[in-house]
Amino acid sequence: MSAVGVKARTGSTALDLVLRFRALGLLVALTALVAVTTAVNPRFLGGQSVRDVLFAAAITVLLACGMTVVVLTRGIDLSVGSVLGLSAYVTASVLAESGMPTGPAMVLGLAVGAACGALNGVIVHFGKVPPLVATLGTLYVLRGVVYFLAGGSRINASDLPRAFLDFGNGRLLGVPYLFAVAVLVLVLVGVYLGRYRSGRDLYALGSNPEAARLAGLPAGRRLMTAYVLSGSLAGLGGVLYAARFGTVDASAGFGMELNVVAAVVVGGVAIFGGSGTVLGAALGALLLTVINNALPVLRIDQFWQQAIIGALILAAIALDRLVSIRAARALRQKGSHVD
Repeated sequence: MSAVGVKARTGSTALDLVLRFRALGLLVALTALVAVTTAVNPRFLGGQSVRDVLFAAAITVLLACGMTVVVLTRGIDLSVGSVLGLSAYVTASVLAESGMPTGPAMVLGLAVGAACGALNGVIVHFGKVPPLVATLGTLYVLRGVVYFLAGGSRINASDLPRAFLDFGNGRLLGVPYLFAVAVLVLVLVGVYLGRYRSGRDLYALGSNPEAARLAGLPAGRRLMTAYVLSGSLAGLGGVLYAARFGTVDASAGFGMELNVVAAVVVGGVAIFGGSGTVLGAALGALLLTVINNALPVLRIDQFWQQAIIGALILAAIALDRLVSIRAARALRQKGSHVD
């Protein structure tokens, strides 16, 4: 076997072990938190409480899947909260005011998100604007569009079709439809990243953009795919938001991008790109949701809730950095032995 083959195989094995360990760590932390909270208040594991957690986590998981795809390319999408708000308002307004059927209205909301994602991709790829700056700009622009469309008004649940609202609050065998949709998206995105070449190219692009381009990867096309997918899932999140809450105004999704980024980073997706899984991001979203629901039960001040989440983000970034340094050192040592 060639030295290059040994290095690639060694790097892949090391990465797999790291990702499995991170997912296991998240599961252990999640289990411990639930156990402690249940010991304080047994109703925390009651049926209604669990359903509330799943409802709260569903949209964050959905957006985290899209954010993961972008972060893998060394990018970021800070506009997802605004995209969700725009999609939610457009979907709700056409249902309430134009009488559009539910199906086409949901497709329209999804298309709004895809268009916003394409806008981000064009600015990043063709405009050569850093993703942080580009998506921060579209965050404010799209939020301004929502405020312009809403004009200080809001759409109430009484204005929306009953079937649409029933879907947003319905359950199948006790599991909310919204969470089932999030899990389905999680599986589809996971299969795309793991089984399809274009999905694996995103990892290569994030690991070493220059080498990926020299190897002939269609970097521009892959970047556009990543941002359109992120925007589409944010648009779908907006549709589900409108169905879940019914009442939609210009503040829909405000600040949600921070929760999504936190979930992705805590879930083990390297902020420097090139490694991570949607499963980890989903577990990160679920962990943060449980934290937000558990700490009030434990009578912990709101300040400490935010501080704990911030500490988790810093710890995740530090761990990613430590792992990358150790993995690079191991590969160098392995390569010297093979040579």
